[in-house]
Amino acid sequence: MVCLENEGNAKDFSCVYHAWTYSLQGDLLGVAFRDGINGQGGMKEDFCLGDHGLRKLRVATLHGLVFGSFSDDVAPLDEYLGDEIVERIARVLENRTPVVLGRFTQMLPNNWKLYFENVKDSYHASILHLFFTTFQLNKLSQRGGIIVDPTGGHHVSYSAVDHAAEAAAQAATNDYTGQKIRSESGHQLEDTSVLAGTDEFGDGITLQILSVFPGFVLQQIQNAIAVRQILPRGARQTELNWTYLGFEDDTPGLREMRLRQSNLVGPAGYVSMEDGCVGGFVQRGIDGASDARSVIEMGGDGTTSSASRVTEASIRGFWKAYRNAMGY
Repeated sequence: MVCLENEGNAKDFSCVYHAWTYSLQGDLLGVAFRDGINGQGGMKEDFCLGDHGLRKLRVATLHGLVFGSFSDDVAPLDEYLGDEIVERIARVLENRTPVVLGRFTQMLPNNWKLYFENVKDSYHASILHLFFTTFQLNKLSQRGGIIVDPTGGHHVSYSAVDHAAEAAAQAATNDYTGQKIRSESGHQLEDTSVLAGTDEFGDGITLQILSVFPGFVLQQIQNAIAVRQILPRGARQTELNWTYLGFEDDTPGLREMRLRQSNLVGPAGYVSMEDGCVGGFVQRGIDGASDARSVIEMGGDGTTSSASRVTEASIRGFWKAYRNAMGY
């Protein structure tokens, strides 16, 4: 490992072990004691700096996001993502200059695939997350849908809050209270400003969770915009990096709104807190029943897009893409 810092600026990179120095493009610039000392030691005369650069990524950018791959065979970025995913990324980021508002790193006690499943699971959100349903931020009865790209690897889940329609639907169907779901509660907020939001995209969508296989997430929850990176750190440990975003043209009021709403997400977020636990619960269950199978049949057995979020289509899509990547 040559770069030891998670953020910042550098003119070059130097290995702490033997002080080989590299350019920002990964080319080898210099080797300590290359010529030896007092005519002794050092590298052979035919040693060529150009033959020993760092392994280089293929890099492509999209609306300020930088994607990299070690594979020379992967399709160009637009083709890899597909039109629908590109459009949904553009919806949040196009023609805007992002500003980093904050960062967190969270360690999860589970395999990385369990967190990626969680991201793609649209129907757990208003069951597990007390905050979502209590304060009407996300219910399955709200307008929304699921987009699953043809490979299965990428997805979008989105919904829109319509409080009047929600109240009428709730009165007519009793769809949550009647099922005694955990997230129905009598909790209240002393300060409700965290719930205040504005329709900055003009389409009424208050929640969009977008994932790109194998480990990238772009979220919009109200006006809280964030990028998540899912990094495996072993068979039973995952590093989850959160980067909270604003934009250069934010008004002071919108910037304050984003900062308040950032309390919804992250390791201790009012909404996201439970996601840090459930993956560990599932991991423990797997360890105790490694010969058993899990059931992901909500919404059928396909991997197609739908107007319903009462489905596990995007999870099945993930496993479709994973099996393909593994050569099954």
